[in-house]
Amino acid sequence: MSESPPIARVAVPGPLRGALDYRVDEGEPLPGMRARVPLGRRQVVGVVVEVPVRAGVAPGRLRPVTEWPDEAPLLDEELLGFLQWAADYYHYPIGEALAAALPVRLRQGARAAYTRETCWRITDAGREASAQSLQARAPRQAALLERLQAAETLTAAHFPERGGDWRGGLGRLADKGLAVTETVDTPALVVGRAREGAEPVPNTDQQEAIDALRAARGFQAVVLEGVTGSGKTEVYLQAIEAVLARGLQALVIVPEIGLTPQLVDRFAGRLDARIAVLHSALADGERLDGWLAAREGRADVVIGTRSAVFTPLARPGLIVVDEEHDASLKQQEGFRYSARDLAVVRARRLDLPVVLGSATPSLETLHNARRGRYSLLHLPARAGGATMPAFRLLDVRGRPMRDGLSEPLLERVRSHLDAGGQVLVFLNRRGFAPVLLCHECGWLAGCERCDARLTYHRHRSRLHCHHCDHERPVPRQCPECGSVDLRPVGQGTERLEAAIGEAFPDTSMIRIDRDSTRRKGAFQRQMAAAQSGEARLLLGTQMLAKGHHLPDVTLVAVVDADQGLFSADFRAPERLAQLIIQVAGRAGRAERPGEVAIQTHQPEHPLLQMLIHGGYRAFAEEALREREAADLPPFSALALLRAEAVDAAAPRAFLEEARQAAPEEATVTLLGPVPAPMERRAGRYRAQLLLQASTRAALQHHLSRWMPTVAALKSARRVRWALDVDPLEML
Repeated sequence: MSESPPIARVAVPGPLRGALDYRVDEGEPLPGMRARVPLGRRQVVGVVVEVPVRAGVAPGRLRPVTEWPDEAPLLDEELLGFLQWAADYYHYPIGEALAAALPVRLRQGARAAYTRETCWRITDAGREASAQSLQARAPRQAALLERLQAAETLTAAHFPERGGDWRGGLGRLADKGLAVTETVDTPALVVGRAREGAEPVPNTDQQEAIDALRAARGFQAVVLEGVTGSGKTEVYLQAIEAVLARGLQALVIVPEIGLTPQLVDRFAGRLDARIAVLHSALADGERLDGWLAAREGRADVVIGTRSAVFTPLARPGLIVVDEEHDASLKQQEGFRYSARDLAVVRARRLDLPVVLGSATPSLETLHNARRGRYSLLHLPARAGGATMPAFRLLDVRGRPMRDGLSEPLLERVRSHLDAGGQVLVFLNRRGFAPVLLCHECGWLAGCERCDARLTYHRHRSRLHCHHCDHERPVPRQCPECGSVDLRPVGQGTERLEAAIGEAFPDTSMIRIDRDSTRRKGAFQRQMAAAQSGEARLLLGTQMLAKGHHLPDVTLVAVVDADQGLFSADFRAPERLAQLIIQVAGRAGRAERPGEVAIQTHQPEHPLLQMLIHGGYRAFAEEALREREAADLPPFSALALLRAEAVDAAAPRAFLEEARQAAPEEATVTLLGPVPAPMERRAGRYRAQLLLQASTRAALQHHLSRWMPTVAALKSARRVRWALDVDPLEML
């Protein structure tokens, strides 16, 4: 009797809950290798997760593996096991989870090899040259020379938004002998060089945190809670220096691409290390290069956004999650994972420390610290002797308003500008106005595909839905009554820009929001103008609130603090508190004291009063007491089963059938099904079923029994459905 051919169990991308068996006619399969296999009429690239002795069916009935793109496992045992754990926890198809962890080119079956590309290194002449001398005739070259002098080497990874002709500018610096070009096989690596005298002297609290992290060995989850401007990045840097000295790697996860360039530049100026950058704005080849460099140990530090939590590491030593409270660390589509939570799990599996840093830690993180699961390091004072800003509530009830601006607020802006300060005006709503109204009949411009109003963008003369991205021209007259008296109602950053420009016509101003930074490189150019002090008035959304060092800002003006005070989402107060504290933290970060002026119609509201007088920690303690009384996370665990379809009745019917099929368990409560808060979005009707359990273990036990049944329901074929474990958004 002939010996049966080997079997490879391959996880393929698709809605399959498990892996599929394939016959191996050639090659020696190992877990972690990619395999090109037939799936229906297509050829797809999957990952071998197991090499079983026996298949589920007779080997002769199995289809063969078509091709082996790898000679050795691409994912090592640690990373493969971690991804399988994550897929199980979030009840997501293993093939899709593995695909999400791979760079695009590897998903497509390309060879795991570096691309070759140009990098620019500074010369001795470049180090001595004055960027100021280039400023008048070649401002772009001057800016690039300053960056080159700071970083020593520049690659495409330094320019995530691809703004402007930076390649041409660097080429002209090379023509002048200020830089040299080289072709390298790891273009995504930024080569850092520590500059003498660059290391500031830490204060007592910083030094205690640095010493604690340097001494950390094995798994520890450490919360670094530091007020804005307290020098958390300096603590990260010195902790990473100690890790690098032991020959190990550090992984740093940030919530948004916009925070990456400044962090890379700062790390490159302080660390003798090779830095890989990973985020979605990189070209596919650059992202693959950084991924391979981390996997092979050629990168000492990896800085990336949430998907970087899946990066292979040859010598792991430390994981840092900056701004751990930020909702951007939770993936909201497809594989709905939390990078913060997975960073803790991965650190535990690797037996190494993980640092969760924030000025406004999430309530879940603070709860874990209170229970002793996480240790807590506190930085209560700003670094360098800077003082915390003073808060001022501006009661605008009954006061005349000019496009959302009260006279007391304008007076504070004028006072700070006259004193030579820089002013940041914050409104977390883009566009000119959130509503376009017919004054004659009351018609409101609504989205045809969503249960939402269209936002009026005056600059483009368009009505735009911020939920489904549908847009159309502004009508000349009301479609209901024919009136031409159409009025914008409410404030957005575009309208605020016009009002502030009218109030301060001789003051330079920039607006930073998603609309004004659409063009490549616009965000970096505008942030450079803000940080240099070239623009004295800064206006923007939460893009300006997160992590940016603006040393000249002495006043932060919050135009509308009431947006998040009244919401059906139980997380809304926490988010509002975090946002106010984060944006307030931009003020007074240097020698001059800062002020935060908050316009509100609710000056007596408990949340605002608590933030003003007790700070974020007082708010968090009270919010945790409220959550415990209501049995809400972190005192319970949630999962949300979502469904959507073009047919309005189908999602509710599916969820009702799923509810009826759920196992009876005393520790798990099912609430719903109910329509989603925004029932119709992008032309599809949506509904949801909420599961609430006493513990995460109880929730996982219930989901493990229930999900296979849900997937097998006939009504599941008539809807698009997904499970969100530990949801942050209820919309």
